[in-house]
Amino acid sequence: MTINPADVARAYSNMSKSGGMGDGAGSINDATGPSFGEFLKDQINEVVETGNNSEKTAISAMAGKAELVDVVTAISAAEVTLETVVAVRDKVIGAYNEIMRMPI
Repeated sequence: MTINPADVARAYSNMSKSGGMGDGAGSINDATGPSFGEFLKDQINEVVETGNNSEKTAISAMAGKAELVDVVTAISAAEVTLETVVAVRDKVIGAYNEIMRMPI
């Protein structure tokens, strides 16, 4: 999974300019780029696609149609993607816990 820092910065900027959640439905509509929800959805779809590609490559190798180096590369890409998702999840949980500790 490749996360473009410019997309993240743009989504954060859009959210801060709109003062929160935008139209109340959890999306921020701005002509400069996708909403944060759309960005997140695209990234999750890319994670799923990376996993599917590694599975297809492994199956092709078992059938003798792919090289071992291709399998190792695909599995490594899937592993890096999974580690990135876990790191982002941990940061989100940490941020949520920090918000929950704030006094009202």
